[in-house]
Amino acid sequence: MHKKQSKKQGEQGKQGERFISLLPWLIALASGVLMGLTVAPVNAWFLAWIALVPLWVLVVTSAKGKNQYPPAFLWGIGFHGVALFWITGIHPMTWLGVPWLPSLAITLFCWGFISVLGGIFLSIWAAVMVRLGEQKPWLRVLIGTAVWCGLESLWSAGPLWWSSLAYTQSPHNLVIVHLGQLSGPNTVTAAIVAVNGLIAEGWMNRTEAERISSASRQLLQRGEPPQRTGFSAPWRFVNKYWVIATGLLITLHLIGFILYNRPIAQRPEAALKVGIVQGNIPNRLLRSSEGFRRAQENYTTGYLTLADQGVDAVLTPEGALPIFQSNLMQTALVAAVKEKGVVAWIGAFGERGDSYTISLFTFNSKAEIVSRYDKSKLVPLGEYIPFEGILGGLVQRLSPLEAHQVPGSANQVFDTPFGRAIASICYESAFPEQFRRQAAAGGQFILSSSNDAHYTASMPFQHHAQDIMRAIETDRWSARATNTGYSAFVDPHGRTLWMSGYNTYETHAETIYRRQTETLYVRWGDWLTPLLLISSGGAWLIIRGIKKSSNFGNP
Repeated sequence: MHKKQSKKQGEQGKQGERFISLLPWLIALASGVLMGLTVAPVNAWFLAWIALVPLWVLVVTSAKGKNQYPPAFLWGIGFHGVALFWITGIHPMTWLGVPWLPSLAITLFCWGFISVLGGIFLSIWAAVMVRLGEQKPWLRVLIGTAVWCGLESLWSAGPLWWSSLAYTQSPHNLVIVHLGQLSGPNTVTAAIVAVNGLIAEGWMNRTEAERISSASRQLLQRGEPPQRTGFSAPWRFVNKYWVIATGLLITLHLIGFILYNRPIAQRPEAALKVGIVQGNIPNRLLRSSEGFRRAQENYTTGYLTLADQGVDAVLTPEGALPIFQSNLMQTALVAAVKEKGVVAWIGAFGERGDSYTISLFTFNSKAEIVSRYDKSKLVPLGEYIPFEGILGGLVQRLSPLEAHQVPGSANQVFDTPFGRAIASICYESAFPEQFRRQAAAGGQFILSSSNDAHYTASMPFQHHAQDIMRAIETDRWSARATNTGYSAFVDPHGRTLWMSGYNTYETHAETIYRRQTETLYVRWGDWLTPLLLISSGGAWLIIRGIKKSSNFGNP
């Protein structure tokens, strides 16, 4: 009896030990999920300022052990997996001719791949923190912030990018998003990481403050003066890292508030009345004859309605007319442009030899094509096949057309009858450098053309949040046309002047203004990330050198 009880207690003890060993992993995964809840559909943006704290504490406190990488990996999976769960909305792809089961497999692969990639990047961040972060708390915060921004810059330079920490604040915290005018989205990312790091350092160093406070109370009870700590009362009882975190958070919001409240010049001669047509054609119909008939009807009717309202130009979504450029001139929409004489930006397919591009065409008042912008950032697997020689045969049918899709060049400009515009087609909204370069080249307003019809409503809302960030960073007015929602107009402060419904047919006109201002970000690009990397690396080398000198002098 006694042996059975002892054996049972031993098994319970082992289970308890296993749970304790897994607890850091569970905490890291949960905090990553919390960060994922900051964006649509939950929009709990305020969680971004604390959701990184548990991971920071786990990585630093386990730096001498071997368990710092799994928590970081799980945090990355939790964040990116939840934030990008909308990717699963591409299933089922039966409308593309992909059977239900292969469609599910491809969908899970896409979602899992981006989640795992996020986990890998977080593991790299943790590895650097372990290698270089065993320093003073302020240096850990500097290094952690610099490395995080560096990794986001590296990731965004590739083809597969979306979930920056910065976009957790858009569109609900426009004040802090205005820091993007200084050095792009990494300015907001740096703010979030630094505040989280300071809170985490305060948590890890709270025991020291508690020890000093307890010792001082004991001395006072005995009638003796408290110990001298370098801080005058009452500061010796205050967690200095939390004070600094609070001060930094307030200061950064004050800077953003100043930028947010700068007046926007609205010169009458710079006004441009733009109309948007949201055709609401489901993708499963778009390739069929019925879908094309409805597209012609909806976009032509919408164009005529807006032309009668006196707009200067009409913007249509990505692939509004799913045909090649050579066939555009025979459409009813182009005939309406010729009749009304109102400029139109029409989404269709461009031709390049045996390949095609997703393009936005400018038709002038004579219904002539005067400019063309080709989408340069294609969606991996959805619009092109990475490692095509290996994977091409497996997922080639993901392409909506039989021809081979190719990207546009990276240095395009988009001239219109109203001046140069900043053009963006769908996925490109996630790449701030695309917008910065076009603004620096003279782009005066943003035209964003998208088709998010095959996803759930959270994806187009996140897409709208990305476009808001780009409008703020470049200080430009933005017109955004989508197939099924959310279409919108946004001012240079990121305020949404109008937003459409979801899965609705709509037309709307709004006056925007052409601007030629240059923010620090447009002028200098992301200067903050190199500065953080250089300063943190330099500080680490100096402190390391001082330590070596001290050790050499004291054998």
